[in-house]
Amino acid sequence: MIWMKRIFLFCLTNILVMTTITITMRLLGVQPYLNANGIDPVALAQFCLIWGMGSAFISLALSRSMAKWMMGVKVIDPQAARGEALELVQVVQKLASAAGLPAMPEVGVYESPELNAFATGPTKSRALVAVSTGLLSSMSRAELEGVLGHEITHIANGDMVTMTLIQGIINGFVMFFARLIAYVVTRQIERGRETVRFVLTIVLQIGLSLLGSMVVAAFSRWREYRADAGGARLAGRESMIGALEVLQRRYQPVAPKTAFSAFGVAGRTGGLLAFFASHPPIEKRIAALRANG
Repeated sequence: MIWMKRIFLFCLTNILVMTTITITMRLLGVQPYLNANGIDPVALAQFCLIWGMGSAFISLALSRSMAKWMMGVKVIDPQAARGEALELVQVVQKLASAAGLPAMPEVGVYESPELNAFATGPTKSRALVAVSTGLLSSMSRAELEGVLGHEITHIANGDMVTMTLIQGIINGFVMFFARLIAYVVTRQIERGRETVRFVLTIVLQIGLSLLGSMVVAAFSRWREYRADAGGARLAGRESMIGALEVLQRRYQPVAPKTAFSAFGVAGRTGGLLAFFASHPPIEKRIAALRANG
């Protein structure tokens, strides 16, 4: 499902990178936190922080390429663009200039009936803004500017870097507690201890990473309000509200627990999924914009 690709792209890449690092360190026999007396918590904390931050920044470096691959984004060549593609590039160029970005982001389109858009990239100078064909065919020029202003604000605010720092800290905690718990649980095992400890570490690392994703999602929901406010400044408050209202009408749920927004999961997602939602409910976003008008 498209919304799963959008929401979990960064987290999935991060988990894969972190797991790869763990397996590589195991194969190389790198365990500086273990000594004759057992586990050294200080050395373990240092080890986990270094590799936890490292895996997050590797994920950030790969984010633009991963987005193109997973979403099938076709980047528009500004020099060869014509018609609707040229108009899209010009809108992004205007908004990027107004936001003070140091370089024009890459602009891309991907095939999807969903009303969707996203921004990603390792730095403000190497960013990507992509929109779905469904969004292009469903929104007016003003509403499109609202959506693109929202995405450009994400880039201008450095949201990907900030999220990476938060993810890196969470990675450090995940790696630390996964190894510590695995060590304590397997201390009494005599036969095959190292293998059991390794497998348990991987399982705990994946499970704790999912719990850590809730913290990242909570930060993401907060940054969406900031991006909405930035989109309103760049494109006009009514354009931003209009875009959100289109989404609200398009994705009005037929049941209380099924709805998706253009930028991620809509606010009516219930149960545990609500804790993993990267975006607040659309009605709350509209209310926040009206309150700040």
